[in-house]
Amino acid sequence: MNTSQLKKWMLLSFMVSGLMSCTQKEVTLGSLDVIPIPSEVVKLDDGFSFVIDGATKICYPEGNEKMKRNAEFLASYIKKIAATEVKLSTKEGDNAIVLSLDNTLTEEEGYELNVSEERISLKGKTEAGVFYGIQTLHKALPITDGTTLAAIPCGSVKDSPRFGYRGFMVDVGRHFFGVDYLKEIIDMLALHNINYFHWHLTEDQGWRIEIKKYPKLTEIGSKRKGTIKERGSKELDNIPVSGYYTQEEAKEIVRYAAERYITVIPEIDMPGHMLAALASYPELGCTGGPYEIAPNFGVFREVLCGGNEKTLQFAKDVINEIMDIFPSPYIHIGGDECPKFYWKTCAKCQRKIRELGLKDTKEHTKENQLQAWFMGEVEKEIQKRGREMMAWNEILKGNPAKSTIVMAWTKPEARLKSIEGGYRTIACPIQYLYFSNAKFNELRGLSSIDRVYSFEPVPEEATPEQKKNIMGAQACIWTEWTKDSVKMEWQMMPRIAALAEIQWSKPENKNIQDFMERLKHQLDIYKVYGYNYKEDIHEAWDK
Repeated sequence: MNTSQLKKWMLLSFMVSGLMSCTQKEVTLGSLDVIPIPSEVVKLDDGFSFVIDGATKICYPEGNEKMKRNAEFLASYIKKIAATEVKLSTKEGDNAIVLSLDNTLTEEEGYELNVSEERISLKGKTEAGVFYGIQTLHKALPITDGTTLAAIPCGSVKDSPRFGYRGFMVDVGRHFFGVDYLKEIIDMLALHNINYFHWHLTEDQGWRIEIKKYPKLTEIGSKRKGTIKERGSKELDNIPVSGYYTQEEAKEIVRYAAERYITVIPEIDMPGHMLAALASYPELGCTGGPYEIAPNFGVFREVLCGGNEKTLQFAKDVINEIMDIFPSPYIHIGGDECPKFYWKTCAKCQRKIRELGLKDTKEHTKENQLQAWFMGEVEKEIQKRGREMMAWNEILKGNPAKSTIVMAWTKPEARLKSIEGGYRTIACPIQYLYFSNAKFNELRGLSSIDRVYSFEPVPEEATPEQKKNIMGAQACIWTEWTKDSVKMEWQMMPRIAALAEIQWSKPENKNIQDFMERLKHQLDIYKVYGYNYKEDIHEAWDK
């Protein structure tokens, strides 16, 4: 054998050896038992699976940028969870995960997944549906370090969400969280098939969004001198709190969320919870101030003046700038916890009440009706732009227009009252879905996970017609005592997994024991991404 032949033989031996080492690589099997549980899962249990290796391709339709991005997401998940780099292609073949659109599917966010030895086929009616199927694959992957190959067992999934509205709210008014961390939260929401990020942007403790027509809102309103040290205390920590989002930063959050099929709903809470705005522009209040940005928490008497034309114009101007930033079909304007203490003696408020001919009734005081009028005027501004208004359920005290979408939070019965009144409603009762509420997080004899999981968004006692008014469910984190990402995630996880199941899955498919079994792998996924979940969420309140 000459030198040239020897080199060829050695190269061939090396290639064969490499192939043998690949084929001899062990396989770690994943599971289609994911969270949220799909509508229909068929497991073949025949011992066969689709094995993902370096030659696996993710195929997507040529010319479809959203599907290309979907493919990129899936490739990044496989790399993170299974430590394997796969290729992207627009040409189908074997050893491929094929993403496609199928207009014959009935549900807009639905998908069908079929796993065989040769390929995985994932089709959705829309790109969003394909994305939710990708999340199922994401969570079905086994966690490997690259020493074994990941495999998905053969079988099929047919799936679509129970509710079109699946929300999660974060308050950045009490404590500010930067753009990069909000992107991490949006990734957490995507992992749980959540499609609305409710962004609570303003509070008594801080104004967090740039409004160019009113620059003092951020120059003055985004800063406070400190925060009370603990519940019930009057002592401040003297640690300044500040921060706001420029309009360009807010647009970046909108873009980032949209890539993950999440709509950002902005909230400017009015006419209550407005001390940061009043400190910036004292003429907007009934007394003219002086006002101070609140270092403590609660419900304050100092609110926007409901009878002042200048105040109403301010509200309209702010909402119009907000709509320039956020393309969301829904604009939230709060409406909660607005004491009428000063309205009862304010000359401008009482003059407007007389002008409108408002009278006290058994159900609604004239001041509450003034609030409904004020918010109705803002709603007209929202409707001019083809959007819809959302508000907290206190707005029902003033008999608002039926076009208002109500977030029912004060108690479970609030959602029933709202849908009985003919309002489209999102269920988010404090007793079940406020992840940051200390009182209810410490209920004895009921685990924090089971408390979320057991909540049924649709009231059983409602009529079939009324039940149609339930748009979905939402969890909320208020940040009075949530100053950092660790505390945020302790509160979110693993309860957000239980939330996902009540938002997405059919009630008849739910089972808490089965959920807890499936949760084990979900917790392992959290570890891979570095999410700070607490096995016992109660411990968070001792820190």
